[in-house]
Amino acid sequence: MFVKVIKSYRDVVAICDSDLLGKIFEEGKFQLEVKESFYRGEELSEEETSAMIQKMVREDATFNIVGKKSIALALKHNLILREGIKEVQGVPFALVLL
Repeated sequence: MFVKVIKSYRDVVAICDSDLLGKIFEEGKFQLEVKESFYRGEELSEEETSAMIQKMVREDATFNIVGKKSIALALKHNLILREGIKEVQGVPFALVLL
């Protein structure tokens, strides 16, 4: 998974499945673009990503999560609820504002 922390007044954590980077998904009037400029950070293991999620939750960050593996990990950490997951062309994504 790629994980990138974007520093601002409130940090934004972008997490995506590695195989989705740089791709665009379209369905009806919706488009999901997994931009390298936004998502390409460090490529981390599931364990490293879990540690990053736990750390950034404590720091009151927001999260932008794309992909089946990344979404599954967010669910495992109770970061998101199933009702908050949307899909475009079968690719799940979620936005989290804590």
